[in-house]
Amino acid sequence: MCGIVGVMNMGGGCPDAEVVSGMIEMLAHRGPDSQGVIVDGNVALANRRLSIIDVAGGYQPMRSAEYALWITFNGEIFNYVELREALERRGHRFVTRCDTEVILHLYQEYGKSCVHQLNGQWAFAIWDSFNGRLFLSRDRLGIRPLFYTICDGTFIFGSEIKAIFAHPAVSRELDLNGLDQVFTFWHTVPPQTVFRGIRELPPASSLTLEQGEIRVQRYWDFEYDPVAHSAADADANAAALAEQLMDLLADATRIRLRSDVPVGAYLSGGLDSSTIVALISRFTDVPLRTFSIAFEDGEFDESAYQQEVVRHLGTVHTEVRCCAADIAENLPGVVWHTEQPVLRTAPVPLYLLSRLVREEGFKVVLTGEGSDEILGGYDIFKEAKIRRFIAAQPESPRRNLALRRLYPYLPHVQSQPDAYLKAFFRVSAQDLASPYFSHLPRWELTSKLKAFYAPDAQHDHDPYSLIELPPAFQAWHSFSQAQYLEARYFLPGYILSSQGDRVTMAHSVEGRFPFLDYRLVEFASKLPPRLRMKVLNEKYLLKRAVADLIPVSVQKRKKQPYRAPEGSCFFGGHGHAYVEDLLSGERLRQDGIFEPTAVRKLVEKFKAGRAISTKENMALVGILSTQLVVDQFVRRFPGAAHVRQFVVDNLVYDRARYFSNDDSFLEEGIVDSTGILELIHFLERDYGLTFADGDLTPENFDSINRICAFVGRKLDAAVEAHSQVA
Repeated sequence: MCGIVGVMNMGGGCPDAEVVSGMIEMLAHRGPDSQGVIVDGNVALANRRLSIIDVAGGYQPMRSAEYALWITFNGEIFNYVELREALERRGHRFVTRCDTEVILHLYQEYGKSCVHQLNGQWAFAIWDSFNGRLFLSRDRLGIRPLFYTICDGTFIFGSEIKAIFAHPAVSRELDLNGLDQVFTFWHTVPPQTVFRGIRELPPASSLTLEQGEIRVQRYWDFEYDPVAHSAADADANAAALAEQLMDLLADATRIRLRSDVPVGAYLSGGLDSSTIVALISRFTDVPLRTFSIAFEDGEFDESAYQQEVVRHLGTVHTEVRCCAADIAENLPGVVWHTEQPVLRTAPVPLYLLSRLVREEGFKVVLTGEGSDEILGGYDIFKEAKIRRFIAAQPESPRRNLALRRLYPYLPHVQSQPDAYLKAFFRVSAQDLASPYFSHLPRWELTSKLKAFYAPDAQHDHDPYSLIELPPAFQAWHSFSQAQYLEARYFLPGYILSSQGDRVTMAHSVEGRFPFLDYRLVEFASKLPPRLRMKVLNEKYLLKRAVADLIPVSVQKRKKQPYRAPEGSCFFGGHGHAYVEDLLSGERLRQDGIFEPTAVRKLVEKFKAGRAISTKENMALVGILSTQLVVDQFVRRFPGAAHVRQFVVDNLVYDRARYFSNDDSFLEEGIVDSTGILELIHFLERDYGLTFADGDLTPENFDSINRICAFVGRKLDAAVEAHSQVA
């Protein structure tokens, strides 16, 4: 796992290696083990490596001299052993043991279609200098991120947007269209992002830049079987299908254990993670290290269930305890990594969990992510079934009871009067005909948060315009339609991003997801809907498949989704200066996104300790995290161009003198010691940081690039510094 960046001057000319070095430094958290930068003609590639396979031999960017190819790669190819053996039979010779080299040889053999043979999670760029082609690719499910932009004839890409922003040609502006999508779907829809001009390469897509033309092409999709299955046929085949499911899942787990460093696992105490932990135990002779989150608030805590599985499977378990104060303190650090607003605090405990994993000496964890999406586990699927049932039988006496039983863990639902529940289940003919029927309640609730927009931020953008549906979508079973929307958009846009890659790689930890093996996804899409959810029994086939693998209590336990304490974390004894500052009327008026009076009333309600609705919790977290995005990426950013401009304008005596971003201020006589003190005050002011005496060393402040790397690390790691911005 790594961080990657690259630059291609489409009009010719060598990219500035120092600029590219500054970009890749922004991704030090993704790859602390080594750094590499190469310039080849009009292309530069760089890599920050988290060494997991062939620790000594997998240095990047990697070159295939025989075929004039360079690659920078982020991810893992889990079937690289089998691919390598097949390539060797075709005459290929390898000099390393790493999966990176396998991709290069596959490209040599099959060109751009090589991605069809990969089973893994990846974002990579190959520079094919012989053909003058830059080729980028992202994995099928969107597990690993990849962004790009074009500025003045220069194509710039990176694993994270902050690396692109470190290029001096790139401006930093919020895009209200992207923000509108977050306040509808909880995430942006690729290629849209929340920053103007920055685009996200969609999952299962490749980008080719050749002869000045950019082409983005989707190379894979999963489609559901439109054939209707009778209940009798589905039940008759259930045993055989359960066996196939277990065989696929076991193999997906086996190949995801390939690593030259120790592998651990997340254990929530639920069906999915317990299944993965049990399967891992089949393939290892040593006790497995497992990790989990425990909450001080019993409403969210699942540690009792986790301990039951730990005792049953005999794992060596460690948990991180999370309280409201932890969430308030660490939200700025989380937003620095998500690079988009979040509407829930759920990413924060996961951020703390990955920090614990790294502190315990682990770089790799397997998790149960993806099972709910592909095997039918979410309450949103049940909710859609119930709403369709009630639409057909509007006077059913079971109507109100159904919703209360569906959400037993939500106190506000239990206390709602029958009139509220009746309104919730009111379904129009237009809604029933909508391809988005299953997700309309979620999206419409989220869209109500836009009532907090300032007048200048309100516009008529259609957030649905970028959603693409397969031609056969309308012929699918309604349950399959709901699953597709969840797996195609919410899974990569939020679960694998804000709750996945961004919070694990913040601490140099790689997550691996056996349920998201593409073979398993394709298999699940062909299952009869009845075997994915039998009436309202979620993940029916999975439960049948693991009947002899995990405790009966785990199998029968009513599903409880992962949740965390919400908006109240930011007030009372948990308050931080950054919350008061970013939600102040003055700051809100300056940023111009939210209406100050409406926000003030919302904040007052939280401070008064009054009952808070789901919508109000989402609004508070969404507004605060949006303000953090603006503060961290638009107002303040540790970019080389910004620091250099201050040095040239204020500290250099001879402004005509050239100096590089790597030149020593003191040795080259560029800035004297007094000037460096002035520079430190500038950095503290503009980036809201406080430097300790031990920070004030030449290693941190004696060149432009050293400053940018150090400030980036401070913003990255020192969450307390973010929290004290006044």
